[in-house]
Amino acid sequence: MIAGGLTGGINICIVFPTEFIKTQLQLDSGKTILSAHHSLLSTSRGFSPMATILQARKVRTYEGSLDVVRKTVKERGVRGMYKGVTVLLSGTVPTYAVRFGTFDHLKGHFAGADGQLSPVGRLGCGLGAGVAEATLVVTWVETLKVRLISDQRKKNPQYRGLVHAASSIIRNEGLSGLYKGLTPTILKQGSNQAIRFSVMETLRKWYTGADQSKAVPKPVVAVFGAMAGGCSVLGNTPIDVVKTRMQNGSYSSTMECARQVAMKEGVRGFYKGCLPRMNRVCLEVALAFCIYDTVMDMFKTVWPSQ
Repeated sequence: MIAGGLTGGINICIVFPTEFIKTQLQLDSGKTILSAHHSLLSTSRGFSPMATILQARKVRTYEGSLDVVRKTVKERGVRGMYKGVTVLLSGTVPTYAVRFGTFDHLKGHFAGADGQLSPVGRLGCGLGAGVAEATLVVTWVETLKVRLISDQRKKNPQYRGLVHAASSIIRNEGLSGLYKGLTPTILKQGSNQAIRFSVMETLRKWYTGADQSKAVPKPVVAVFGAMAGGCSVLGNTPIDVVKTRMQNGSYSSTMECARQVAMKEGVRGFYKGCLPRMNRVCLEVALAFCIYDTVMDMFKTVWPSQ
């Protein structure tokens, strides 16, 4: 758990800007702009004076990932790209601690005599780790992060910081306001970790030939981690989009949110922010497993019996 906490703290400082970009793109559902057009009306006596016709059209705030960076830095400087990082830092340490601690604990119970998990065991232990982190930490952390980033988009932001955002939400919406999107968050984190740990453990077993004494070089760990992260993104970005929209406080239920996204934006709406999320997750997961393995190697040097 200590190794997991250290891993998370280092990790989030490196990859947060890509998370900021992803969230901005997912929240950018567009706003309706009314534009006036003038035209001549034909009558029996010729043409009447100009008539004004109003036309509504949807305009998105951002054109893509680079546009998010350009506009944010121009308006708020580089520090604007780290809006909401405080809440993630305070939540990432326990999240990673719960994630790796739960997985290793479950693995210790369900691994065979050779220390290896079956394919079902890998999925199950990863799922258990994801559900645990979603329930204990991730939901309220993600809610605050989304609210802070969304609040920055307003002309007059209402939140002064993490504590003020949390207290305002609890005061206005009750404690349940911090747990909006709990169901999609559990689905997201559960599927995330089930896929990531399953792919990672499978690749480790393939590389070592199930030999517990054989170490996997850190560059190879990074490649395996990036592959595991990429698989999880392809598998659950639609859940991530629904979760983000729910935590923005705009929908009454998960099913209503999914229905509205499908009606208004189609299938592509469920994959908004997929590219920046892919970039972030591949880097994050690669770093996470590398950092975690490095910290665990240090612990084993200090306490060889462990």
